[in-house]
Amino acid sequence: MKYQLRCKKCGKVITDFATWFKQNQQCECGSGYAEVEYAVAKPFSFQEPATNSYQDYYFDLLPIEKRENIVSFGEGLISMERWNNLESYAKGKGIDCKVYVYRNDQNQGSGSFKDISAALASTVLKEHGIKEYCLASTGNAGVAFATYLAKAGIRFTEFAPNCIDPATVEAIRKAGQPIVISKGGYGDAKKEAADYHKDNNVLISGGNTDPLRIESKRLLAYECLRQIGQMPTVYMQAVAGGTSPLALEKGIRDLVAAGEKVTLPKMLLVQQDECDPMVTAWEKATAAGFPEGWEQQYEAKKDIKTRIGILTAANPGNYPLVAPLVKRSGGTFIRVKEAELPQYGKEMKAATGTLLGPASMVCYAGFFQAVDRGLIKNGDIVLLNTGEGCDRAQWFKDLVDE
Repeated sequence: MKYQLRCKKCGKVITDFATWFKQNQQCECGSGYAEVEYAVAKPFSFQEPATNSYQDYYFDLLPIEKRENIVSFGEGLISMERWNNLESYAKGKGIDCKVYVYRNDQNQGSGSFKDISAALASTVLKEHGIKEYCLASTGNAGVAFATYLAKAGIRFTEFAPNCIDPATVEAIRKAGQPIVISKGGYGDAKKEAADYHKDNNVLISGGNTDPLRIESKRLLAYECLRQIGQMPTVYMQAVAGGTSPLALEKGIRDLVAAGEKVTLPKMLLVQQDECDPMVTAWEKATAAGFPEGWEQQYEAKKDIKTRIGILTAANPGNYPLVAPLVKRSGGTFIRVKEAELPQYGKEMKAATGTLLGPASMVCYAGFFQAVDRGLIKNGDIVLLNTGEGCDRAQWFKDLVDE
């Protein structure tokens, strides 16, 4: 076999995704957290890509058996841009660093960093004859999965919170897939999706530790070597659930196993003040000196007022996994003010001619705070992993253009 899965809890091997799906995406021990292992670990030879499809380019490093099963819109191999305005700001503070922006809005599926996850999931589900799938999403994942699963000929049902943006609803319906809008928030939508999964025997996304999401997003580590020639020393992104940091760490482990000399970058993860449960939990742990069991001490954020629908994970269930990773990397969590994001949008648009979506702006705003707080040093290579474009956030465009 090309690959196998191994349970992160008990270590038992699951032979392939066919078995994983038959077991309801669980190990026999009951854990739903498994990682993919490959039969051969060897250095990857980076060639000039002939396609933008990361699944085709990295075929040997993905759990796909046949290339003809690949479902793609030509996503994944997007450029890492040097943004001089960010480097100039740092230099003005006495910090000489390089800043790269990985713009997921340039993905050709739905224009977000959910496209690579949806692409691989659609391919593997198609390869194993799955006919229906569902998940709960605050926006970007719903659009991406609706788009790719429609291309794969797989019925997909999206369960969304009541705060979902109308443009997102329209995009899902345009893909020809059904959407169920909850009367409540994201937690209610997740419960409704879980009930639908159970009552109708329909596969459901495994969430932030879903091996299909991890395997696709881990390739960002490989893209760093292909495009920059090394791993960044600082990694930044806006975070809700936190799949991408976990995936990046998995990619680094895979590279090390293949003989590459790479290390984990300092992780600076950013949340907006209107929905910042991970930042709040981190601040309490820091103040207490990280006592035993600190990573389990977190609370759901109540009275969510954020307008950034895709960053409304009020109950940070992935915090016990993400926070220790941040600590091990020497990083931290950063809080930015949501009310200030339109001003950052004006600055970005004036400096670069580009306006990214509001979730991306959370990461962008976090960079300036990181510089001001001395979290970025001379010689650092900084990577901003920005989530999405502004196409489905007219409200944010209007605020920037005021």
